[in-house]
Amino acid sequence: MSETNNPCPSCKGIYAYPMDSLLVCPECGHEWNPEELALESNPQIKDANGNILVDGDSVIVLKNLPVKGAPGPVKAGTKVKNIRLVEGDHNIACRIDGFGAMGLKSEFVKKA
Repeated sequence: MSETNNPCPSCKGIYAYPMDSLLVCPECGHEWNPEELALESNPQIKDANGNILVDGDSVIVLKNLPVKGAPGPVKAGTKVKNIRLVEGDHNIACRIDGFGAMGLKSEFVKKA
């Protein structure tokens, strides 16, 4: 078994071994820095002004956003409470009064 608990990010091999500050996979030859990999796995989601967003924050919509199947857009200035951060293109999951549950892109909101 591997001395480290870091499987290879390339081939998922479990026999990675340390070499200087890197880990090396003997199965595929991939080398990586486990500290950089940890930073990449926890990306920070930022609003339009560069503020870091976290679960439970309140945000304000910056521009009118069209909604498929709705008669009108989500208006600029709409306050959205208790957001939840998710992975994907629309990285904010929320509930907006009059529209229901939906996803928003973080670049169209600012932290309230």
